[in-house]
Amino acid sequence: MISGIDHVVLVVRSIEETLAFYREVLGCEVLGEAEWRRGERPFPSLRVGAANMLNVHLADYPHGAANPQPGSEDLCFVWDGEIAEAQARLEAHGVAVEVGPVPRRGGRGVTGTSIYFRDPDGNLLELMSYR
Repeated sequence: MISGIDHVVLVVRSIEETLAFYREVLGCEVLGEAEWRRGERPFPSLRVGAANMLNVHLADYPHGAANPQPGSEDLCFVWDGEIAEAQARLEAHGVAVEVGPVPRRGGRGVTGTSIYFRDPDGNLLELMSYR
């Protein structure tokens, strides 16, 4: 039986740009960056919350995906605060909100409030607030 998601692979054009965006704009912790820079690790990762991770792969990295393409993801993250705070943070970093705030039924089975925007590769990202 599945009990959760361990990690998702994010296929990107530029690891540098991706790390900066997810660290600075979304507040993710970068894992394995020093080892990656020294060539001791094939890719860095991003910590999302307490128990989730995004592995950051370049499009030409040999992995199991049939057609790895930058910008092909649609990811929703839980925002632990008011959605207006998330929107203000995005605006402060020059990130345009494409849709929202809008009510959406989320993974918790209840309605929250979401905003949608894109990362540097064009991946559709959603922040969901349950407050």
